[in-house]
Amino acid sequence: MEKVFVFGHKNPDTDSISSAISYAHLKQQLGMNAEAVRLGDVTNETAYALDYFGFEAPRLIEKAATEVSKVILVDHNEKQQSVDDIDDVQVIEVIDHHRIANFATNDPLYYRAEPVGCTATILNKLYKENGVEIPKNIAGLMLSALISDSLLFKSPTYTDQDRATVEELIAITGVDAQEYGLAMLKAGADLSGKTLEDLVKLDAKEFGINDVKIEIAQVNAIDINDVMNRQADLEDLLYRVIAEKGLDLFLFVVTDILNNDSIVLALGKEAERASAAFNVTLVNNTATLKGVVSRKMQIVPVLTEALK
Repeated sequence: MEKVFVFGHKNPDTDSISSAISYAHLKQQLGMNAEAVRLGDVTNETAYALDYFGFEAPRLIEKAATEVSKVILVDHNEKQQSVDDIDDVQVIEVIDHHRIANFATNDPLYYRAEPVGCTATILNKLYKENGVEIPKNIAGLMLSALISDSLLFKSPTYTDQDRATVEELIAITGVDAQEYGLAMLKAGADLSGKTLEDLVKLDAKEFGINDVKIEIAQVNAIDINDVMNRQADLEDLLYRVIAEKGLDLFLFVVTDILNNDSIVLALGKEAERASAAFNVTLVNNTATLKGVVSRKMQIVPVLTEALK
């Protein structure tokens, strides 16, 4: 039987890795030869979840077409966020909760996109719709994804559907979500030993907004000074990335997981325009975004509107 790869976006977060594993398992139960793979390094947060629930990280791939002809995308759809040779394979399914942009296929496909806070919420529905019971360890990964994407249920992206899903997954796992979730987030916010290069690519996504090429990297921290004390060297690195990728804007967002605010470092020719979109003034290329924790709901839509 032909193998199908299931994977999330580059620089994968907990939702991307968990969703790839969870959906590959569901497809296997339905008779597909599906394998979860990843497009980047596993974060400390994700490693904590994988270890807690007894999983190995999916294997890393650089290309897909050398091994398979068909793939399934989870937690993303935008071409620049996917595997480098995405044009050389057939996308047969997409399961996602983000905006749809820069995406087209030659063939019909199954596309499931819902305005919820996490891909795991959609996967929970798919398990039920297909009459497949969610194993305890898979439920644990899905719960981890929801905790991660909602910043322990505090993000504005967290919907009533996500809340109901969390309750169902807690019932399966028996996990104390608050206790486990805080430990997982703290593991992800431990930046000791991380180089600036690590931080920049830890959770970075590229976006195209009306011919403006943007990259937004987000790092969770307990103490934002762990990152911002290295601002000068960080700026040197980001300017190199801007030049190498031909970016118009790089937003480096450091989110305080305890206070739910973010510091943004904005560089590139569209930096002032970006700061104006958030009604803030850049001082030394930085500004505080009060109450902003979600790239998907609180950053990308604001930039999209401002850069029309």
